[in-house]
Amino acid sequence: MSWIKVVPFEEATGKLRKLYERVTGPGNNVDNIMMVHSLRPHSMEGHMAMYKNVLHHSANTIPKWFLEVLGVWVSALNRCDYCVEHHFSGLQRLLADPDRGNAIRAAIEARTPQTAPLDPAQIAAMGYARKLTEAPAELTESDIEALHAAGWEDGEILEINQVCAYFSYANRTVLGLGCSTDGDILGLSPNNSDDPSDWGHR
Repeated sequence: MSWIKVVPFEEATGKLRKLYERVTGPGNNVDNIMMVHSLRPHSMEGHMAMYKNVLHHSANTIPKWFLEVLGVWVSALNRCDYCVEHHFSGLQRLLADPDRGNAIRAAIEARTPQTAPLDPAQIAAMGYARKLTEAPAELTESDIEALHAAGWEDGEILEINQVCAYFSYANRTVLGLGCSTDGDILGLSPNNSDDPSDWGHR
């Protein structure tokens, strides 16, 4: 499941047990990306707080399905199959249009997001996400101006930036520790966006 020791749910005690109980899905399933933090529960707590607030918060204005598209795109660019599979499953559930979801994934896999069934503003966001992921030091104010020209407001640009930054963090957690999807239930997420403290996966 990973290259480092992981404490399973049934052996967890104290703070770790309480955190596991907060992030469980069906049958007390805990995603491996969370379990890989088990030797340092405080880092799991930080990870979940960031994930919940960046991707699953009711104050976001960008549709959650498109935030998931950005996550799948960044994860594909970072060659993180774990996050691609998890978040593509979540994207499909949120989008509720399998053909469109598959077409988006095909464009991502071909590294041609401009061919995806997305609107021009979303395609511009995909371009920003690529540059932020692959060449962040090359970003300039003109990249933000291009997002403005495409119709994004500053708060939305912040959402895009934070989702992309979060996924690069998550990808490196997974890739750097050998985290696999073995035993995971793909596509679950903390969907109670109105309560930042509700981390339960459904």
